[in-house]
Amino acid sequence: MVSKTMQLCAIQMTSSTNVADNIADIEQQLASLAYDQQQLVLLPECCLFFGGKDQQQLALARENKETQQLKIQLAELAKRFNVFLVAGSIPVLANEDDKFTNSCFVFSPQGIELGDYDKLHLFDVTVEDSEKNYCESRYAQAGDRVSVVDVAGVNIGLSICYDLRFPELFRQLCQQGAKIITVPSAFTRVTGAAHWQTLLQARAIENQVYIIAAGQEGVHLNGRETWGHSMIINPWGEILARRDTGKGIICADFQEQELLNVRKAMPVATHNRFKNKLMSYE
Repeated sequence: MVSKTMQLCAIQMTSSTNVADNIADIEQQLASLAYDQQQLVLLPECCLFFGGKDQQQLALARENKETQQLKIQLAELAKRFNVFLVAGSIPVLANEDDKFTNSCFVFSPQGIELGDYDKLHLFDVTVEDSEKNYCESRYAQAGDRVSVVDVAGVNIGLSICYDLRFPELFRQLCQQGAKIITVPSAFTRVTGAAHWQTLLQARAIENQVYIIAAGQEGVHLNGRETWGHSMIINPWGEILARRDTGKGIICADFQEQELLNVRKAMPVATHNRFKNKLMSYE
């Protein structure tokens, strides 16, 4: 078997409520890439609209019925810059007209949609920041499935932000063949400083996968502060690339053979006695 290589990239943004401005920012960052090999580029959560009220995201989903226009623009970016584009998340009108799903889409360099994922875990929490309380479920509808997408022969597992705190999801993605897991996010500054890097490295180590995490960063129009610190981590938990603050793009190489070597030397998937069953306690 010939092991595969690919360049992994994460774009850090400070998205606004202006879709055109956010598209222009993505274009500028994609234009800085050197095209000498296959590339997978991850955008952050809420990449095309952030910093407004949740009702505005719902309104955006309604205006772009089936979200076709937003998806067309993202597909065109993938095609124009010849990359596999994992479009962090955009609002998509749910079956109920008063809800939207926080949805991630994967596009090929030909502009073809390869797969999608709706955020499973919604951020309904109390945080000691200016916002104090978050209730994502007020306008968002949770997804109901996990998603692994074949990208040039490599299985990519999809997650979004708060999903990072649920190792069961990452284990399922790994069991379904994921070798890379993407984590587009808009972590708050408070929770990011406390847990972001630790959680990312833990998910990479325990599942022996590459993790690509792209974050929102900075102070947004509604006063919300996001943590940034986008990073790419290998299956041994080493940070291969990172950007702490400001807009920008980071890249590192995916080496399938490195992943296979880690899994062979320490076959935790084989040793896992909890796989597909519950242990009894007596």
